[in-house]
Amino acid sequence: MVWFRKDKIPKLTGRDKKVPGGIWIKCNSCKQVLFKKEIESNCKVCLKCNYHFKLTTRERLKLIFGHENYSEIEVNLKSQDPLKFKDKKKYRDRLKEYYEKTNSYDANVVVEGKLKDHEVVVSVMDFSFIGGSMGSVVGEKITRTFERGIEKNCPVIIVCCSGGARMQEGILSLMQMAKTSAAVQKFGYKGCLYISILTDPTTAGVMASFASLGDLIIAEPNALIGFAGERVIRQTIGQNLPPGFQRSEFLLDHGFIDRVVERKNLQSELISILDFFKNQNDLNLAQNQEIGTSDLNAGDE
Repeated sequence: MVWFRKDKIPKLTGRDKKVPGGIWIKCNSCKQVLFKKEIESNCKVCLKCNYHFKLTTRERLKLIFGHENYSEIEVNLKSQDPLKFKDKKKYRDRLKEYYEKTNSYDANVVVEGKLKDHEVVVSVMDFSFIGGSMGSVVGEKITRTFERGIEKNCPVIIVCCSGGARMQEGILSLMQMAKTSAAVQKFGYKGCLYISILTDPTTAGVMASFASLGDLIIAEPNALIGFAGERVIRQTIGQNLPPGFQRSEFLLDHGFIDRVVERKNLQSELISILDFFKNQNDLNLAQNQEIGTSDLNAGDE
């Protein structure tokens, strides 16, 4: 006769518990488990430690424009596989995989629209597409962003988030550094405003080209910004590096960037900047017209 018996208790799965998935999210920094809707309502910023989760391109655009008062341009550019590159998988298969994952042909989106009453052209990089890497298409779309700004005579805003040049395209990707830098210079000759927004991470070839060439450089809090990684730099120079030397706040203190701006304040900050420069341009135009009129009157005398 069995006096004591331990029945086997079936293990409950998530489906058995009837708990919907996707309710909670774990912070990558403080490791706290957080209510996902609260994080989303806070611009995907951790309420405990202020960690900034990555945003999709659509979330970035919503953060900048609010309502969808913008339209996408340069939509159909697609990367090719000129080197027939293969690592763990063929490059063309990788491109197809990321297209299906992100519903985008490459790692940035270009739009034109209005911020308050300011016409702007905006390019947003997408880290979820092969690490936001810059290949031929990204370089071409960045270049066309500045060309569109010249055509419309309006400011350009670029949101950078990238691991650098895309090595699957070899030298063709590295050439985009010179190409985009030349486009920034041409845009600068026009006298229009270029605002570069650096997010976590902005590194390598992107940081060494158009990302660091803004008339005004804004960064998100604690964003990783630099060219090479900390370990590589430390081994190269043989010295210990100061704490946080590649983070936004350190770079702000040392004059490399102009402002560190919280996500919730980004739209209002951009509008204030655009208002300021528009007023300055209007003032300069009025002064030039006044000087021209004075010279004309002096000639008549």
